[in-house]
Amino acid sequence: MMIRRHELNTLRALLKRHWVVGIIGARQVGKTTLARAVLKQTSSPASYFDLENPEDLARLADPMLALKSLKGIVVIDEIQRLPELYPVIRVLVDRPRPPARFLVLGSASPELLRQSSESLAGRIVYHELKGFSLDEVGAGNYRRLWLRGGFPRSYLAASNAGSNEWRRGFIRTFLERDLPQLGITIRSTTLHRFWSMLAHYHGQTWNASEFGRSFGVADTTVRNYLDLLSSALVVRQLLPWHENISKRQVKAPKVFIADSGLLHTLLGITNRDDLERHPKIGSSWEGFVIEQLVAWQGYAREECFFWATHAGAELDLLVVRGRKKLGFEVKLTSSPRVTPSMRHALEDLKLQRLYVLHAGEETFQLEKKIFALALPRLLHDLKSS
Repeated sequence: MMIRRHELNTLRALLKRHWVVGIIGARQVGKTTLARAVLKQTSSPASYFDLENPEDLARLADPMLALKSLKGIVVIDEIQRLPELYPVIRVLVDRPRPPARFLVLGSASPELLRQSSESLAGRIVYHELKGFSLDEVGAGNYRRLWLRGGFPRSYLAASNAGSNEWRRGFIRTFLERDLPQLGITIRSTTLHRFWSMLAHYHGQTWNASEFGRSFGVADTTVRNYLDLLSSALVVRQLLPWHENISKRQVKAPKVFIADSGLLHTLLGITNRDDLERHPKIGSSWEGFVIEQLVAWQGYAREECFFWATHAGAELDLLVVRGRKKLGFEVKLTSSPRVTPSMRHALEDLKLQRLYVLHAGEETFQLEKKIFALALPRLLHDLKSS
């Protein structure tokens, strides 16, 4: 198993600054492995509770009695299974000079984890753990990462067929077991059909009416399905950006399957040949590159947008950080060119720079403020923005 040094360092730094740290992420993304690695590197006392283990659940029958005397780092894995721990942790960390820091792990976003009326608001900081990224596997392995996705067991499988088999099992377990444990009562067959349909719209603007007609339900119902999968961190919604200009701008979000490997399984893609012949290859590349870029640069979700006008101008990714605006276009080509759409985006959005992320090997300047950036050189050529 790979040692995720960047994630380890980030987590250790958070634990030094905060009394409660939450690791959130999709199931099987590596949260437990990362937490155990943190404990292995600490010299402080450590305790570990896995809430899928009946013995650990029994130890927490009286949580205040079990936790109040512990010191060092206390890890509670799958905390969404026992939401009554939240008020207990709140009381413990509110003590003068609390002897323990808590590292809590959950398979969903904070919105789904807040299942009790009393939360840890103001006392917890969340760190979202995603799958493997380019800096972890090496930029030279980007094709394998794109095909298989970033889930550790999927990426490290002995073959493409084995990787796809693991992903099929993940999808089934996620829908049939994990979501019901979070109190989601929608039938797994309905959500599987919706997720599969969403895969065919990967990289497109969300159209609630079209999905509602396909399912024979109200627009608000399919919007609930979309928000549910987004909160479970398996779907990314890229919100639209609006400028005060005369052009009519798109106001619906773009939707992506967050992991490229899951996207390919939902589309029936098992190997490189399947991917190269599939009509969604361009959209697949766009989603994959955006995820890698966001992970490498550490952009927050609330900093990331897309922009489009009804006249046809668009920008795949707009990052707004303070007064600074950076634009990114994603092209599945080795010889990118400047388009009128790029020039419109540069002018209308007042971008500091616009990068065209492509599949070639070289990084070079296309025009003033417009640069072609090769994905294999992303880690080297794109400095922190």
